[in-house]
Amino acid sequence: MFKKFVLFLFLFLSFNGAGKAAYILVPMDNAQKNHLKAYGVAYWILTNNLEVDWLLNYRGGSFMFKHLPAIEKECNIRGVSFSVIADGQAANIIDEIARPEVNMDLVKLEKAPKMAVYSPKDKLPWDDAVTLVLTYAEIPYEIIYDEEVITGKLPLYDWLHMHHEDFTGQYGKFYAMYHTAAWYQEQVRTDEAMANKLGFSKVSQMKGAVADRIKEFTAGGGFLFSMCSGTDSYDIALAAAGIDICEKMYDGDGTTPNYNSKLDYDKTFAFKNFKLSLNPLEYEFSDIDMTTQRKIPRNEDVFVLFEFSAKWDPVPSMLCQNHEQVVKGFMGQTTSFKKELIKPEVLIMGENKAAGEGRYIHGEIGKGTWTFYGGHDPEDYQHMVGDPPTDLSLHPNSPGYRLILNNVLFPAAKKKKQKT
Repeated sequence: MFKKFVLFLFLFLSFNGAGKAAYILVPMDNAQKNHLKAYGVAYWILTNNLEVDWLLNYRGGSFMFKHLPAIEKECNIRGVSFSVIADGQAANIIDEIARPEVNMDLVKLEKAPKMAVYSPKDKLPWDDAVTLVLTYAEIPYEIIYDEEVITGKLPLYDWLHMHHEDFTGQYGKFYAMYHTAAWYQEQVRTDEAMANKLGFSKVSQMKGAVADRIKEFTAGGGFLFSMCSGTDSYDIALAAAGIDICEKMYDGDGTTPNYNSKLDYDKTFAFKNFKLSLNPLEYEFSDIDMTTQRKIPRNEDVFVLFEFSAKWDPVPSMLCQNHEQVVKGFMGQTTSFKKELIKPEVLIMGENKAAGEGRYIHGEIGKGTWTFYGGHDPEDYQHMVGDPPTDLSLHPNSPGYRLILNNVLFPAAKKKKQKT
């Protein structure tokens, strides 16, 4: 069936190229009815072996591709705004973007990345913004967890998202409020059984090994994206390799003496000089997170996206494409990152400068890249355990969710030669 559809598209490309209406432009400014579904259309086109032009900083980061009736139909079905334009109009847009004095560029998207989400298989009493938006945008992904990572399945994928997660072995620091809850006790049983199956004596050791495998995946050329506690708890696990940072209620014994002095910050992706909080009654991993430190009224809680040079810095430009430069803030177990604890080589792409916090950061390791995004759900200011998942049909133009989908399409971009 898939091969027949590809052939169908090829025939239209062969016989439809001479018409005046030769391109489809999907605007991504405020004229777009459904920004989130537009990313799904772009991904769908890539899965059918066709290219997409991503027009950086042109009308909010618009998409353009060859006109085909099948694509036009798909846009209509998904409720995505578009215009059918002639060759000459498309050429004029490309010429405008190419002008050296304008901060725009054209990036070709060539191949749909294979998506994986690191997530528990059972249903826990919270949802995940990334899986919500992938599902809403109709972008396929596969769920993997500790067993798949440890047994070497990560190289099968191009892109990995780390679900709301705790890589330290402290079960999300939920002990104080939920250790008697059935879901918490089941999570402990499941994780301990998996650790035993995979040859680890403790869950913390298993999670540390998972963190190392994810680091290898990223350094080998993978694209890593994480939100909420999957950001700081990941770096903590890397820095604490070989150190016991779990109190007795988590693993049956105490912590390594003077654990803070033994952390190795050279192993981390994003953060330096942080100090751990191992109190089981405190819902916090370390002083990286600003949740309990920030004093920002809800109506003033925003962060600003930086504007990068599209022609010289295409990567952060892609990751920051949006129809809004000021994005409303949202909280999570890890809401934001204390700027003084972010490594100097890390690129801060979104911040609340007055509060001294980074919200959206990016970096490279080896041949790969990673992006950390603070907060839990861009359209639910303070999502609590047990709250219903966000209905994205009510937020089709969410600037906060757009940042997630920029990361989804980013791996499809054709690599450009470095300018000198």
